[in-house]
Amino acid sequence: MASHEFQDQLTQFLPKMRIWALALTRNGAAADDLVQDVALKTLVASESFVPGTNFSAWVHRIMINHFISTLRRARETMDIEQMPEMAVAAPQQDSTDLREVSRAFQRLPEDQKHVLHSIAIEEKSYEQVAGESGLPIGTLKSRVHRARLQLRTEMTDTARIAA
Repeated sequence: MASHEFQDQLTQFLPKMRIWALALTRNGAAADDLVQDVALKTLVASESFVPGTNFSAWVHRIMINHFISTLRRARETMDIEQMPEMAVAAPQQDSTDLREVSRAFQRLPEDQKHVLHSIAIEEKSYEQVAGESGLPIGTLKSRVHRARLQLRTEMTDTARIAA
């Protein structure tokens, strides 16, 4: 239990604590709550205060620590109603999309299918595929580009039909 002298010192210090609290919270009600919480913490921790040291700095540190802890707790416990809504595709939609991409890939001309598979699926470099096939790099890039365009067009058309 805090001594009467300590309680008197804290009581006289309350107006200064409120000024600090207003500076931190920028809200009258929140400042009053902060002062009340810090006053209670200060009384509970009165035995840890060393007489003759800076009482103002000690109380100020308690207030700052309490304020920061309160902000962290509020940030960690976000209300579910504040969470943004996010659309999540159904699992069956993923497999449907994959089937559509596979069908569109199968409709590509053989030369485009081969280079797109080597570059995009097997992750080979253009130089490596050029060395294996004997084709110039410019030709490979052109075929990959046309294959991607055709896939993109077919997938866009499929999405429009489905919608």
